[in-house]
Amino acid sequence: MALLIASDLHKDMAGRPLLRGVSFKLERRERMTIAGRNGAGKTTLLRMLAGETSIDRGELSIAKGVRIALHDQRPPRERQILLGEYLLSGCVEELQIETELGALEEKMAGGSADEALLARYARAQAQLEARGGYLWRDRAKVMARGLGFVEDDLDRTLGTFSGGQLTRASLARALATGADVLLLDEPTNHLDIESLEWLEQTLVELDAAVVLVAHDRWFLEAVGTAVLELYGAPPTRSRFFAGTWHQWRREQAAREIALGKAIDAQRAEIARMERFIERFRYKATKASQAQSRVRKLAKMERIERDPGAGRGLEFAFSAPERSGRVIFELLDGRIEIGGEGPQASPVRGGGHPITLLDHAELWLERGEHVSLVGPNGSGKTTLIETLAGRRELAAGKLSIGHNVRIGYLSQHAEELGAGGDTGQSVLDAAQRATGLTPGKARALLGRFLFSGEEAEKPLEGLSGGERRRLSLAILVGSATDPPNVLILDEPTNHLDIESREALEDALRAFGGAILLVSHDRALLDAVGTRTVAVEEGSLRSYTGGWPEYVRVREER
Repeated sequence: MALLIASDLHKDMAGRPLLRGVSFKLERRERMTIAGRNGAGKTTLLRMLAGETSIDRGELSIAKGVRIALHDQRPPRERQILLGEYLLSGCVEELQIETELGALEEKMAGGSADEALLARYARAQAQLEARGGYLWRDRAKVMARGLGFVEDDLDRTLGTFSGGQLTRASLARALATGADVLLLDEPTNHLDIESLEWLEQTLVELDAAVVLVAHDRWFLEAVGTAVLELYGAPPTRSRFFAGTWHQWRREQAAREIALGKAIDAQRAEIARMERFIERFRYKATKASQAQSRVRKLAKMERIERDPGAGRGLEFAFSAPERSGRVIFELLDGRIEIGGEGPQASPVRGGGHPITLLDHAELWLERGEHVSLVGPNGSGKTTLIETLAGRRELAAGKLSIGHNVRIGYLSQHAEELGAGGDTGQSVLDAAQRATGLTPGKARALLGRFLFSGEEAEKPLEGLSGGERRRLSLAILVGSATDPPNVLILDEPTNHLDIESREALEDALRAFGGAILLVSHDRALLDAVGTRTVAVEEGSLRSYTGGWPEYVRVREER
């Protein structure tokens, strides 16, 4: 029996049509991924299924007793409660049952033990047993631990956590509910690879239905059993596909090829009809046939592509100038954060510095594409900031090779507004950072989907995806001294799948050296030729790309 059935759902946003005719059904243990471009309505659809956003037309049927839990990118509003309390707050029914059992136990302890009271107590106990018994609280701890929290974190208030940690807390809370239907919006954000692999295994083993939106291709392939495609320019429509993410992509590609052939065939037919009409419309013996073709042309439904389908990133890095064989070499390095000086961390505060890496050794040679991996908080970002000259080395020796020019992409694009006027536009920022003329800067921005008026958008109003695309444009478009070394910190953050694949192609084709920090395993697999892992406060190099690293790690 289906847990949830959506029939012909419609939704308008701000007076404009967004979704039309969305239909599907969801069975227990089915894991449906929602595919579609940014702005297609994926998050809105999840909130409609959760009852947080109204449905303008259509019907949503939910089986009796089915519980639904939503995780999205909005951080918790209440920041004064403890993490442990927040994780349990989604288990409303369990908390109510425990309260009822406590009240009944007090009455029985006071001498009341009639049959009605005992029956109520038995029913409440049965309800609690159906939801995991008294171990339901442990479920929250298991989910929190799997997503990188430790026992002491449960007694900290939400206000003491970073934005990424709060997002993980929201995901843990949704998983802890034991809901029959889980709605997950970008659940892979802010997860390191270990947590990603744990989440994949957890979702596959859950006795629940899952609807999810994500841009991590390996995650989608590992978890998904069906795809709901939202296609077309808004208003978007839906197309259901029963099969894995990879199977859907293959079917989508075949459909695009067939559509292209159909469009070509129709255009050829239209051209033939128009030539016939032009030649014979004024010839008495052929006039009726010409008029028949005119009417047929007027009634013909033209086959068109999705207006947004052809619009994607298209770029390549400039051919790099040759550098020395060794790009940089780190010997006996110590990386610290905190303390009172320029290394002080606004998150961890002052006081004694914290050592993230010690006795670390790392080298990068000309043309090498190296992946840097490790758990969140292990020092990856601090290390590459040091290599890029943005931090000082606490101890050890860092040697930079001959003619090395570094292009650096930070995780949160902090450098975008540096040195510019308040209120600067996308075009202003691009010109300032690249030194290009207005015309060349506009041409560059157009390749990164900032066309026309979009290039005039104020910098402070950009979304995460737009900021990432602008950062990439600046990295690619430097008018002088293009980099021959790229140091990239989570370059796929906020990018949709098509943009990730465009970046992947550009990096694979880059002839210079790359040091890449990412949790996108598809990117690591495609780009990296050697893997350096942060392990127990130091660095260890593994010959070969991501698959070889995974093989060695699993054997060990």
